[in-house]
Amino acid sequence: MKLSVLMPVFNEEAGLDAILRRVSAVAIPKEIIVVDDCSHDGTAGILEEIDVPGLRVIRHPVNMGKGAAIRTALKAVTGDVVIIQDADLEYDPQDYAPLVEPIREGRAQVVFGVRNLEGQKFLLRWGNRLLTWLTNILYGVRLHDMETCYKVMTAEIAQRLDLECNRFDLEPEITAKIIRQGHTIHEVPISYAPREQKKLSPWKDGLPALRALLRYRRWTPPASAYSTDPASLQMR
Repeated sequence: MKLSVLMPVFNEEAGLDAILRRVSAVAIPKEIIVVDDCSHDGTAGILEEIDVPGLRVIRHPVNMGKGAAIRTALKAVTGDVVIIQDADLEYDPQDYAPLVEPIREGRAQVVFGVRNLEGQKFLLRWGNRLLTWLTNILYGVRLHDMETCYKVMTAEIAQRLDLECNRFDLEPEITAKIIRQGHTIHEVPISYAPREQKKLSPWKDGLPALRALLRYRRWTPPASAYSTDPASLQMR
């Protein structure tokens, strides 16, 4: 089974080298697809110089947002399973193995990593909890961390999401469309080290996230996108 790590990057020179090496050190067959979303710091130079096996770099000529970077990365996927990896150091790639395991064993097709949010700033923490609560109410599920970056799924499911959102409303869009396709989301605890400086704004990004949750309640997946038996998956 081959893992495709999708990493959107925008002005992440501070931690980019470290996170790429941490991802590379994970003992799972993988490719790392980095989409540089028109960074204007030292990000491009780091990506040119670093020697990491399986690294593929795509550059946007203009800044388009995280969602657009994920759409670009999905077009380049050649693996069996997809995971989204932020380019900072909040998430630990050593969690890949337990996240992928339920899919490898045929027990799930979608797995979310659940964070302990106690270290987050107050507004971000309660914003995350509110959005997760609303997801559960609106979609009839029992998730513990809808906003997590570590969303793992088969490549087939990922490429049928038909993503539209460009900013952090991408997270509820992905979640909503997975549920609307009829898939059950399996959850696994992960480690999490929140950073002080966040690009996410509880005021600027919270309302679009809420709109996405409401909007995609009515999203109808293509007929071929409905859930299949996990036991029927063919992993190479």
